[in-house]
Amino acid sequence: MTDPVAPDPTPEQAALIARIRRLAVIAGLTTAIGVGALLVAIGYRLFRGDGSVQVTDVTATLPKGARIVSTAAAGDRLAVTVDLGGVTEIRTFDAKTLKPAGRLRFAVEP
Repeated sequence: MTDPVAPDPTPEQAALIARIRRLAVIAGLTTAIGVGALLVAIGYRLFRGDGSVQVTDVTATLPKGARIVSTAAAGDRLAVTVDLGGVTEIRTFDAKTLKPAGRLRFAVEP
């Protein structure tokens, strides 16, 4: 009854067990750092303060007979393609303020 359940490990076995424990600690720390970095990134994206969102109502006037062909959003710009009686024009607006940012006109060569 005085015999231990598991005999003492040999020096080679003890060294192997110590090495496996060290590798497990390294793997655990690496995983913890990765999860921590992920949580910080998610928290930053959720709670980043870009300021309050302003509601803006803008009425853009088009020349008589003009019609909107298409709209698109790219980054912080809105692009509106307008047909002005056979002449195509692209008008761009700032997405946050809705102020005009530019105008590109296309014409057919004579």
